Amino acid sequence: MAATAQKGIHTSMLSDDDLASVSPALERFRREALEASLWKRPQLSRRDRSIVTIAALIARNQTAEQAHYLALALDNGVRPSEISEIITHLAFYAGWGNAMATVQIAQAVFDARGVARSALPAATPPLLPLDQAAEAQRAALVEGTVGPVAPGLVAYTSDVLFKDLWLRPALAPRDRSLVTVSALIASGQVGQVTYHLNRAMDSGLTQEEAGEVITHLAFYAGWPNAFSAVPVAKDVFDKRPR
Repeated sequence: MAATAQKGIHTSMLSDDDLASVSPALERFRREALEASLWKRPQLSRRDRSIVTIAALIARNQTAEQAHYLALALDNGVRPSEISEIITHLAFYAGWGNAMATVQIAQAVFDARGVARSALPAATPPLLPLDQAAEAQRAALVEGTVGPVAPGLVAYTSDVLFKDLWLRPALAPRDRSLVTVSALIASGQVGQVTYHLNRAMDSGLTQEEAGEVITHLAFYAGWPNAFSAVPVAKDVFDKRPR
């Protein structure tokens, strides 16, 4: 097993020889399609690709290469505080167990890089300002659709997610939405993509970047999940002001 690369685009945890000993074709596709092509496409920065990949791996509870991609994310400019916050965020959008499975892996990566606890986000930082009008609109919609079935879910959605988690400053609003959209697509939850993709684009994600997120996720979450997201994204793009 080859060591995780500290620099550059992915030398995987499996060496080329390890991978070729089981699937020569898979080794070729990794080298030609991922390393030489996908990660070099200019439509999405390498930093964003790292965020999208980490979100997909956590959402799908795929731990085998998380250490490698967490280290690569640090090399690509994702701060330890941002990785910490991505894991926290995905506890709510991918499930508590999936986030917990990543904590031990991230701890080892942070220890190897000498990341101090002081570099991580505080448990209760000063929060970003709440957009009262947008929150009132969101809350009214959720109350009308979810409230008659699960009033507790409505309360937690408002109090824990949108009045706390989404206002934590360690992850920029655009990146927090990028994480959410990536996790939703990766886990096949396209019904939630419309709201969160609009929110991402309101926060600065471009249409070209959004399309490239889907392209990137085809490799890390599978072609069916990517294709299922395409009509949802198209509908969002078509309805947004030009």
